[in-house]
Amino acid sequence: MPNMSLKLNSFSLALLLSCAGLITLAACNRGPSQPSAANQQSGAKRYALKGKVVSIDKQGGAANIDNEPIPGYMDAMVMSYTIKPPDILDQLQPGDSIAADVVVDSDKYWLENVKITGHSQPPAAKPTARTHVPAAGDEVPNFKLVNQSGKSISLHNYRGQTLLLTLIYTRCPFPDFCPRISHEFAAIDRQVRLDPARYGKTHLLSVSFDPAHDTPKVLRAYGFSCAGNKDPAIFAHWEFSAIPQSELPEFANYFALTYKEEGGLLTHSLSTAVISPDGKIFKWYHGADWQASELLEDIAAASHSAT
Repeated sequence: MPNMSLKLNSFSLALLLSCAGLITLAACNRGPSQPSAANQQSGAKRYALKGKVVSIDKQGGAANIDNEPIPGYMDAMVMSYTIKPPDILDQLQPGDSIAADVVVDSDKYWLENVKITGHSQPPAAKPTARTHVPAAGDEVPNFKLVNQSGKSISLHNYRGQTLLLTLIYTRCPFPDFCPRISHEFAAIDRQVRLDPARYGKTHLLSVSFDPAHDTPKVLRAYGFSCAGNKDPAIFAHWEFSAIPQSELPEFANYFALTYKEEGGLLTHSLSTAVISPDGKIFKWYHGADWQASELLEDIAAASHSAT
């Protein structure tokens, strides 16, 4: 009997070791465990999107998409989406039809897995018009505008000062577009106010390209909202104005602004210019990837170059 017990125990041990070996082999064949997509993007939700490319902002890594209704997320509308990876933008053209995944994580959203499902018509061999791209040293035309007080102003009014000019429209719903630009301008305005000498040598001008909606009354309310108070003194240094419809095409072309009405909203590019005291372009920014600190450095450099 002792011998049989020993044989059984030996057999059991061999069986256990064999099973352990199989388990180890299976684990090796599987390789190291990978985190699930849910773990990689905790809380993120994904939705299928179909739409058409309206415009592209390569510098900002985004595109305006006229999307079809997205069940469970949004109705059909034109939205600006960050594209990941950004090099996909090199493959897109306005007018292309696409399919993609909308990834929504907290207050952020972007497109992944972008696939072109239909190409736009090829551009004409000879374009009928050429958009002007502001370059350092370009003379800025004396465009006429109407400010938040209903007063007619012109760009030559600011000769002798460094003028920061940016293009916005007050109904812009995209956080990374006009609201961000206005936020940065507010930071610049606050910083410059701390330096009385520099304050008198600079001026900020936010120009709306939506004159039908952005009346002086609307611009005034928008200015108070940007400043975070209702002190009219803000407009002595930071004005809000609109370009008349008759001058809008020429104005937009000079500052390389593209815009188009889609679904009650304006899809558009972004344009910000630093104009030196002599009325010439000192520096021009396309998109929204600049910081207030950069324009503050430009103010100092532009003022220095004019002396």
